[in-house]
Amino acid sequence: MRIIIVKHMTTHPSFLRPSRRILAVPSVFVSALLLAGCGAAPGPASRPSAGEASPAAAREAQGPAPRLVLTYDGGISVLDAKTLKPVGGAELAGFNRLNPAGDGRHVLVSTGDAFRVFDAGSWSEPHGDHSHHYAAEPRLTERAFEASKAGHVVRHAGKTVLFSDGSGKVESFDPAGFAKTLTTGLPATDVYTAPEAHHGVAVPLEGGGLLVTLGNDERRTGAVVLGPGAGQDRKEIARNENCPGVHGEAVAAHGAVVLGCQDGMLIYKGGTFTKVDSPDNYGRMGNQAGSEESPVVLGDYKVDKAAKLERPTRISLVNTETATLRLVDLGTSYSFRSLGRGPAGEALVLGTDGGLRVIDPATGKVTSTIKVTAPWTESETWQDPRPTLFVQGSTAYVTEPDARKIHAVDLKSGTVEKSAVLDVVPNELTGVEG
Repeated sequence: MRIIIVKHMTTHPSFLRPSRRILAVPSVFVSALLLAGCGAAPGPASRPSAGEASPAAAREAQGPAPRLVLTYDGGISVLDAKTLKPVGGAELAGFNRLNPAGDGRHVLVSTGDAFRVFDAGSWSEPHGDHSHHYAAEPRLTERAFEASKAGHVVRHAGKTVLFSDGSGKVESFDPAGFAKTLTTGLPATDVYTAPEAHHGVAVPLEGGGLLVTLGNDERRTGAVVLGPGAGQDRKEIARNENCPGVHGEAVAAHGAVVLGCQDGMLIYKGGTFTKVDSPDNYGRMGNQAGSEESPVVLGDYKVDKAAKLERPTRISLVNTETATLRLVDLGTSYSFRSLGRGPAGEALVLGTDGGLRVIDPATGKVTSTIKVTAPWTESETWQDPRPTLFVQGSTAYVTEPDARKIHAVDLKSGTVEKSAVLDVVPNELTGVEG
């Protein structure tokens, strides 16, 4: 194992000019290409019937019904997270990205011109001294948040935030609002527009603040933190423009937020930005996985800027409390869909050798390797299916597209507890808790 530790700090405050608040209007949209690595590829969206599942379609269950939602070429499929059996889905053409809405039931589908609302049909409602749990039929609704090149969706501090790469629009809302608009309409939103459109991301902060990346269609440079408020009336409280190629986000323990850079990682904590530099001139950490159970953020680590597809074998572990970086060589490559975190904050990496590595984030030690899939090779086309890791509770779900399979790994016992053969080739994967 190779370990490198480095440390550095930089901050810079300034202020923004206020403007008026803008509100979004839902509509119906056609898929379009998003920027490579994060957005949706072309493909027209089909038009399934509108509305939510009717009360007659719901069935009462013994408890919350967690479900998995996956995309395939031509649609979306929903599985029961416990049995791995299909429970429904919808047709939808093109390459589409999935994002949990934050309410335990809905998923936002990035289709290019919109974040469309997909009802995974899993819900739990209090009823007197008891909880009645309902599992309804999944449905792609006609409800949508208007967007220009729909990009990242981030959930934190009780808010869900949408970022439109084509306009710089940052739209935030309380996901609990979906319960009040179960059949029609959308939750009330607040809209802030970045100074320039770019492939970016925004993170809601505790206390009502908002972190937004900076950049344009030529380059991305860093991030700004805005205080509580509405729309363009938010005041700037911190800024850092020392994060070239800023990409991705993660949240660690104690509210620390990180962003990936081409030469390190940017940390925002306690009102201050801190930059952790890579030991290489180009040491990109563009994909991250955080856990509120750990101050350490797991990231990828790439050093070949000219590579069409770099197959890294090292991962990065950034401690947000000490602003230090640890690089760990895993002895296998992995993809941008290989990173995850366990219920206790353990770092998880799915290798191309088929093994799911469990890593102690504090020491970088690989504590166990769970054999899950056959060895696989990452495609050079990022939209192509590849084994994907998604963690819900103490279960890690892993797709195996070549075999049309999905596996459920019990992280407590370190064993594959269930596998299922799918009738489609899985691509993106997420889930709802119910």
